[in-house]
Amino acid sequence: MTLVFGSVTLFTAAARSFAAVFALRWFLGMAEAAFYPVAIYYLTTFYRRAELARRLAILTASVGVANGFSGLLAFAVFRLPSGILLFSWRYLFLVEGAASCLLAMVAFNILPRTAAEARFLNDDERALALRRIRLDSSALVAGQDQEPLKLVDALRVFAHPTSVAFLAIEVCLGVPLQGVALFLPQIIQRLGYSTIQTNLLTVAPSATGSVVLLVLAFASDAMRLRFPFVVLAFSLTLTGFVVYAAIDDVEASLRLAYAATFIMCWGSTAPSVLLSTWYNNNVAHEGRRVALTSVGVPLANLMGLVAANVFREGDAPKYKPALVTTACFGGAGALITACLGLYMMVDNRRRNAKAGVRLKARDVPTQRLRDGPSVQDFRWFL
Repeated sequence: MTLVFGSVTLFTAAARSFAAVFALRWFLGMAEAAFYPVAIYYLTTFYRRAELARRLAILTASVGVANGFSGLLAFAVFRLPSGILLFSWRYLFLVEGAASCLLAMVAFNILPRTAAEARFLNDDERALALRRIRLDSSALVAGQDQEPLKLVDALRVFAHPTSVAFLAIEVCLGVPLQGVALFLPQIIQRLGYSTIQTNLLTVAPSATGSVVLLVLAFASDAMRLRFPFVVLAFSLTLTGFVVYAAIDDVEASLRLAYAATFIMCWGSTAPSVLLSTWYNNNVAHEGRRVALTSVGVPLANLMGLVAANVFREGDAPKYKPALVTTACFGGAGALITACLGLYMMVDNRRRNAKAGVRLKARDVPTQRLRDGPSVQDFRWFL
């Protein structure tokens, strides 16, 4: 997907009409949409369940760093003189496309397909890596076990009610996530600063949001708990948007209003990472894991359509309807997450009482959990 993304970016530099650019943007979006779900699945084939959240958090936080460098790159490229054949913006597509293609080819030759095929490990280390995944990540490892992955079997993951709940939470987290990502400058502009100052003021909330994401992810891994941290992140989102929407005289409460934008950012990104980790932790079948992730992540991204339609120019500069709507999605996400987590706790206790044991998710090897909750030994990873 990275190679396709880079290739389409290179082709964009050669586009000579709006129709060509539009068509290329379509393929660019398709390649980009597939990257993150596949990256999540790839990480689940290398790390145990309690090691996954912090890896996903680092991957997600790196996007912010990349955005910062892309801004510097664009600034430098746009200072290049435009030639007869190439305008300065075309240089940007050439540089970014070539870099993506180069990194894709490097990654293809360096990154192993599975941990058991890693050339930088010896035979004993590869065997240990495969055993780790079978004990605490996957039931069957693609490329190592005999059973092939089948689409019909993978789609059975959606037959369980918890999958519907996970997708509902994806919808709820998507609106705050996309709202902050797309409209944070407009939100901060209400404070009365110039455009340049407003863009500068978006840096600190976004940066601290990445820090909070890492803190929550590391804490979640350390405690082997997911849903309490998802609820906490949603609560931060709810608090930030409610406080900002409740301020009528922003000049009299300038510090409070700016502080609210920090809280928005603290809770906007973390639910996405923690939720993706949570449902991947509870699906041992790799095919079903891919299916759920491939639907859940794009569904959250699709909520950018909702965010774009609630932040209307007619509501500027307060955007109160948009802020209230986004807060409601955050509150709904916290409620659904709490209910799902409580259901899993009760179901684990019911299963233990029925079997006369006291098992937790960590006590049951995932290689015995191919069929998910229908297996007697299955315990939810909370």
